[in-house]
Amino acid sequence: MRSNTILQGIFYGALAGAAWGLVFLAPELTRAFSPWQLTAGRYLAYGLFAAVLIAPRLRKLLPHLGRAEWRALVWLSLLGNVVYYVFLASAVQLGGMAMTSLVIGFLPVAVTIIGSRGHGALPLRKLAPSLALGLAGIACVAWQSLGSGAVGASTGGFGDGVIGFFCALAALVSWTTYAVGNSRWLGRLQAISAHDWNLLIGVVTGLLSLFVAVPAFTIMLQPHPQGEWWHFIGVSAGVAIFASLFGNACWNKASRLLPLTMIGQMILFETLFALLYGFLWEQRWPTLLEIAAMVLVTASVLLCVSAHRVDEGGGH
Repeated sequence: MRSNTILQGIFYGALAGAAWGLVFLAPELTRAFSPWQLTAGRYLAYGLFAAVLIAPRLRKLLPHLGRAEWRALVWLSLLGNVVYYVFLASAVQLGGMAMTSLVIGFLPVAVTIIGSRGHGALPLRKLAPSLALGLAGIACVAWQSLGSGAVGASTGGFGDGVIGFFCALAALVSWTTYAVGNSRWLGRLQAISAHDWNLLIGVVTGLLSLFVAVPAFTIMLQPHPQGEWWHFIGVSAGVAIFASLFGNACWNKASRLLPLTMIGQMILFETLFALLYGFLWEQRWPTLLEIAAMVLVTASVLLCVSAHRVDEGGGH
């Protein structure tokens, strides 16, 4: 791999992480609404924006979309968006941002381990130092958030914290499956750009979110003041634009520039930015353990870059 290709991939990976970190803050901003309603609102807006943007090119894209592509769009939209965000929003509201960031922080490890089995991927022994630093950073967050009793303090109690933890684990499994599957599909596509693939996923996600929206805004709906509704609409639209449209577009670009083992490490940026947004939301400075975690996470990404870098005239 060329150095400029790696740097471009890291840049797009960091932008995706900065955008995706916002999804951890949205459930805190809309606690008056359920995770189902937040998921439906975000992805209805995402589907609408994606449909408007893809409409001028849809006729040219349709001939390149066969049964296999449509099946992939449905399951990727379901796992990577609808199912993932229902579980993540539930985890944040039940267990807090720190605990959820901690569990989702294992995404790089999960994706990298799975990616290491792919053709031409670096063996795990060469990625071990990077993975070790990443796990050490996550352990610092675990010690800080669980050791200080943050779970019990920020939620309704220990029981809610346990349920939130398992919701976060389910979100981890869901998005790991999406990340691996999406990266492999992007490698197969020839006539469809990464940007158009993201918009197609957005359109399908919007259609799937209708199945969530109907019960979420009828039988599950509670009375809300008009001001809360406008706040909810603004947060849903903002997350759809920045996290779903912009963030996913950057991620797909990075996925085409970097191998799967390295893409796994880029997800660490999401954890890093989620923690930063959490500090801003709580209006406090990070503790020494949290600073150590951010340093370790950054070092983990740099070590992964070093493992993948080769001289311009050579190979792995």
